[in-house]
Amino acid sequence: MARTCLALLVMAVALVLGGCGSTDTERPVADVSVHDSDNLHGNVLSDAYHVADASLHDTSRTPYALASDASKPLTLVFFGYTQCPDICQEVMADIASALVRLDREERSKIGMVFVTTDPARDTAPVLRSYLDRFDPEFEGLTGGLSAIKRLGRSLGVPVEHGRKLASGGYDIAHGTQVLGVLPSRPSATARYVWTQGTSPADLADDLTTILDGKARIR
Repeated sequence: MARTCLALLVMAVALVLGGCGSTDTERPVADVSVHDSDNLHGNVLSDAYHVADASLHDTSRTPYALASDASKPLTLVFFGYTQCPDICQEVMADIASALVRLDREERSKIGMVFVTTDPARDTAPVLRSYLDRFDPEFEGLTGGLSAIKRLGRSLGVPVEHGRKLASGGYDIAHGTQVLGVLPSRPSATARYVWTQGTSPADLADDLTTILDGKARIR
């Protein structure tokens, strides 16, 4: 993870409360390792987040709790919303591009879950249509806003209503980091985090490193 001034990047701008076009409040994630020795371009949480037992449902309207249903060796999680004009689409496109760089066996071991921060508008069919643009294997979660906020807090991802728009709508302020969740009992844990703007090549390299068991956790 040899990157210039990474520590400053993480502390200052990387893991923030962003409104998909508005960045009024910055809240860095605590307990992030920025040591070169972890073998990753992304970052390692020295104390893993424990995923909250929040009951949501997926795009087939089947109940889904990330804490217990994230069963693949690694599940990528991103919070966003389908009407986000910029950041969400960029991050999702980067994730999709990273995953196509993996071989078939590696890809089969990684899940991707998009958690909406706008459940009032992001119904199951809306989420399915949106995710299919990136990868039909991506899953989307929606449900009660209180449950979504609780899940976000457990992963260090704040979720808030953002500014009103001239059109009469609104944007949603949310953390823009991508989490790497590992299956655990009694609850899944998030051990890895990538900042918005991580390149597809770097993310793909990290995913291979993690699956190969070569990521070092301090």
